[in-house]
Amino acid sequence: MDLSPLFLSLKVAFVATILTAVTGLGFAILMAKARFPGKSLVEALLTLPLALPPSSVGYYLLVIMGRNGPLGWLGWLFTWKAAVLASWIVALPLMFRTAKAALESVDISLEMVARTLGKPPWRAFVDVTLPLASRGILAGVILSFARALGEFGATLMVAGNIPGKTRTIPLAIYTATQINRMDIASFWVIVTAALAYAFILAVNKLQEK
Repeated sequence: MDLSPLFLSLKVAFVATILTAVTGLGFAILMAKARFPGKSLVEALLTLPLALPPSSVGYYLLVIMGRNGPLGWLGWLFTWKAAVLASWIVALPLMFRTAKAALESVDISLEMVARTLGKPPWRAFVDVTLPLASRGILAGVILSFARALGEFGATLMVAGNIPGKTRTIPLAIYTATQINRMDIASFWVIVTAALAYAFILAVNKLQEK
């Protein structure tokens, strides 16, 4: 049994989750704290990949990373890095919305009390709001990892289905089904189901505390 799809999927999901956690939390802090014209438009744009079919996301990325696209010079098309980019884009809305909801659930008066005690706004946010929102933020990270691990449509369009190079678990399931190797497809389906179940349990545990 070729286990390269598992290792590649974990690598892609891990790198994509780091990008998603940093950018998603950054945007969540901005949207939760800042007030500026067009804020709702920016928030809608950040959520858009959640509503679009993955193939649409893949098409836009294909145009951007194509030979004549603005990111074509990177040469990432049909590499594992393109899979990372695709997973990052589709997972970003989950991280953004979950982190934003966690930050907004913290009573702002607690942060204001810290300010009255002499802490600057940024320190009050770091010392008070972030710790109280940490479980929700961590839940967003876990959900983002699960979404990145299961990405198929956009990845297929920009990274292809190259064995040992860009074939992730979802692509391995698709390929095995196409060649009527249901034993291989069943194996990878069980693996993904077990991973997804573990992620759901972890998120539920965080929400219970």
